[in-house]
Amino acid sequence: MDLTHKFLNIVLPIASIFLFIFILPLLSVYRLLRFCIRSLFPENLAGKVVLITGASAGIGEHLAYEYAKHGARLALVARREKVLGVVAEKAKELGSPDAIVIKADVSKLEDCKRFVDETINHFGKLDCLINNAGIGKVGLFEDQQCINDQTSVMDINFWGSVNATHFALPYLRKSKGRILVIGSVAGWFNTPKASKAAQQSFFETLRLELAPDIGVSIMNLGLVDTYLATNEFIYKTNLDGTPLLSVEGCAKTVVNSMRRGDESLTEPQWMRTVFLWVMLLRELMNVILRVLAKKRKCELENQKSHSTGSLQQHSDFKHD
Repeated sequence: MDLTHKFLNIVLPIASIFLFIFILPLLSVYRLLRFCIRSLFPENLAGKVVLITGASAGIGEHLAYEYAKHGARLALVARREKVLGVVAEKAKELGSPDAIVIKADVSKLEDCKRFVDETINHFGKLDCLINNAGIGKVGLFEDQQCINDQTSVMDINFWGSVNATHFALPYLRKSKGRILVIGSVAGWFNTPKASKAAQQSFFETLRLELAPDIGVSIMNLGLVDTYLATNEFIYKTNLDGTPLLSVEGCAKTVVNSMRRGDESLTEPQWMRTVFLWVMLLRELMNVILRVLAKKRKCELENQKSHSTGSLQQHSDFKHD
C-alpha cells in the first residue's frame, strides 16, 4: 500500500501538469461559449418568487430592487420590520407585482421555518432562496473573552443560511429552483472569518448533493460599500486602501450572474488572482499575512496603552 502511495505521489503531479495543458484551454472555450449563450438568453424572472434574508439594508436591499426591476415577486426577511416596509414599497414602485414583509431572525430555527412557510402560504411556491443575512465581527480567537462572542456570528452567517435552506428545499425541488449564497472572499484567506469559510464549504458540498434538481450559486464578494464596511472594520482586517464595490453595482452583477445560471461568481474579478496566490504561494502569503497581522496588533496595543495612560492621568488630576 505504501508503494502505491509513493507511485501516485510521483506520477499524479506530472500527469496533472499535462492534463492541465490540454484541458484548461478546452474548458476556457466552453466557459466562454456558455457565458455568451446564457448572456444572450438569460432567465426570465417575471413572476418568479424570490425570498431574500437580510433584505432591510445593504446588498439584500439592493438585490430586492434589482429583482423587482425584472418583475419578480418578493418575500423580504429581516429583523427591522419598519425598514423592510420601506424597501417593499420601493420594490413595488420599481416593478415587483407583489412584495411581502416578514419580520424574523435567521439565527432562530423556528423563525427560519416560519418565514419559509409564510412565503409558501402567500405565493404558493418558491423559486429562489437568497441567503444574504450576515454580520461581521472582527477579532482574533485568543482575544475573545468568551467563546460565546463568536456564537452569534455562526448562528447568523452559517446556521441561518443552513436552516433556511433546509426548510426551503422541498419547495425549491418542486420548482427546479435555485439557492443563492452571498459569501465573501474572506472565506479563501487565513483571516478571522470562520463563518464564511464554513458556509462556503457547506454549500459547495450541497451543490453536488442537490444537482440537477436545484442549482446552488455562491457569490464571493470583496469589500462592499455597506454599513458593515466601517473604518474600524477595514482597519482591523488590514484592508486599508482596498477599493470598495458599490452596493448597487454589486447587486446588479449578482442578479445578472443568477440569470445566466452561474454556479459561482467572484466580484471584483481580480480577487481570483489573489486566490491563486493563496493556493500556489501559500508559504509566501502566510508570511505576508502574519507580518501584517502582527503590525496591526502592535498598533492596536499601542493605542490601547496610550488610551489607558490618558485615562490614568485624567484620574490622577481629578484626585489632586
